[in-house]
Amino acid sequence: MSKFALAERVASLPPYLFAAIDKAKAEVAAQGVDIISLGIGDPDLPTPEFIIDALYEAAKKPANHQYPSYVGMLQFREAVAAWYERRFGVKGLEPKNEVITLIGSKEGIGHFPWAFINPGDLALICPPCYPVYATGVKFAGGEVMELPLLEENNYLPDLEALDEATWKRAKIIFVNYPGNPTASTATTEFYAKLVEKAKATDTIVVSDLAYSEIYYDPANKPPSVLQVPGAKDVAIEFHSLSKTYNMTGWRIAMAVGNAELVNALGKIKENVDSGAFNAVQEAGIAALQQGEPFVEKARAIYKERRDATCEALAAAGIEHQVPDASVFVWAKVPGNKTSAEFVTDLLKKTGVVVTPGSGFGECGEGYFRISLTVDTDRLKEAVSRISQL
Repeated sequence: MSKFALAERVASLPPYLFAAIDKAKAEVAAQGVDIISLGIGDPDLPTPEFIIDALYEAAKKPANHQYPSYVGMLQFREAVAAWYERRFGVKGLEPKNEVITLIGSKEGIGHFPWAFINPGDLALICPPCYPVYATGVKFAGGEVMELPLLEENNYLPDLEALDEATWKRAKIIFVNYPGNPTASTATTEFYAKLVEKAKATDTIVVSDLAYSEIYYDPANKPPSVLQVPGAKDVAIEFHSLSKTYNMTGWRIAMAVGNAELVNALGKIKENVDSGAFNAVQEAGIAALQQGEPFVEKARAIYKERRDATCEALAAAGIEHQVPDASVFVWAKVPGNKTSAEFVTDLLKKTGVVVTPGSGFGECGEGYFRISLTVDTDRLKEAVSRISQL
């Protein structure tokens, strides 16, 4: 038994979902089992060559070898603002005060509650969802209340399910569309209702838009909450180059929106990190300015994978959502097992790794998540193994 007592904020944490999956996967792989890993949403496609070239050239500049700005290079933030205008029609984002560079969106999302949550303050999360929302709030001493996402409501939160007193007490609400793990999408009409409620109750809207560029219908692109008039009064939005440009390991992302919210996050970052490597930011500028043709190719690949996976799931009689966006498929656990039991049996007996829905919150029980991050043939093989369990 260790003589070192963990802080309560750490001791009370459940095991981080994907770390636990990696450990179990390694144990099965050590037995010689052929592993097909559909657990974590880490793109298998390579980073486009022009981005790597941009990094190489930027890394050779001695000026980039020094400490970077805490809030990011102005040139990167200008590129983000310009990209938001091109992609979403969001005009007038001020790069100096309404855009900040992040070392991956996970870092920014995890740090943001520290700026606004005092011990005992309330934050709303919408499970099944990314576990970091709740963890960040709890690390800041806050209280988490769940506003569940249900299939019958198209995985949108029922904003009227909470009374006015609860809304007024809530400091923050986290939303994530396209959703992880459900792959659900939101409309500007939903965002307009959310912004109206937030403005009436002084609730901060935290939007996680990390999967917006992996969509399958060009006529139905996922929107940004900032497209809604007045959203910038209450909202901060997190976005990442990770999934869009296959840059998960590069750790480069951004937050945009209300200047007070962005600058408060900057205050936290001044005290806990030293900023993103300037050479990576220069590569990020290249990605934002030149990357759309490469993203179009990636969408076509993911669409092929989605179609093949959903066709195989349907043939196997496994209920699932056909996603309009993201790199995930959300499916129902067949039979009477819990999602954890199903996933454990699946790994041990077939070598297929998927993620249990319960890992994203209690209302995810009965589901599992498939990541479309291996090639089509391997996805078909994975579903074949799943159907034989």
